[in-house]
Amino acid sequence: MSQQRIGFVQASWHGNIVNRLRESFTSKIAELLPEPPVIDVWEVPGSLEIPLQISLLHEHGNYDIFVAAGLIVNGGIYRHEFVADNVLRSVMDLQMSQHVPIIYAVLTPHNFHEGENSPHEQFFLEHFVAKGAEAASACKITLDNIAKVKSL
Repeated sequence: MSQQRIGFVQASWHGNIVNRLRESFTSKIAELLPEPPVIDVWEVPGSLEIPLQISLLHEHGNYDIFVAAGLIVNGGIYRHEFVADNVLRSVMDLQMSQHVPIIYAVLTPHNFHEGENSPHEQFFLEHFVAKGAEAASACKITLDNIAKVKSL
């Protein structure tokens, strides 16, 4: 198997938390693949910008798989469900229309209260470490499945 190339697209909103997912993913995927992959990290302003960035990278890059990472919270200004639904729908449409594999790690907690001493923020700092490892496992399975399909 040749060296894999992964496009990791992450929202910079709540970057201190989302970075934990990326760090965990990077560490775990290096353990899971026979050869450490090339991981190109692309930051976008928020989760709404993730699908377009992946589409552009898929069109112009040479990636085996993508990871979409973000945290969409209820900030009280707009309905976060609307944002989360549109990001997920756009990523799914992209996967199906362009046959681009995307591991979806954009989380939308029901309640999230920001602040250095917030129990929610502390919880998600740790939770995103677990989610990064889960995303790496899903990535490995998907890459293996793609290789099997290509060998048919």
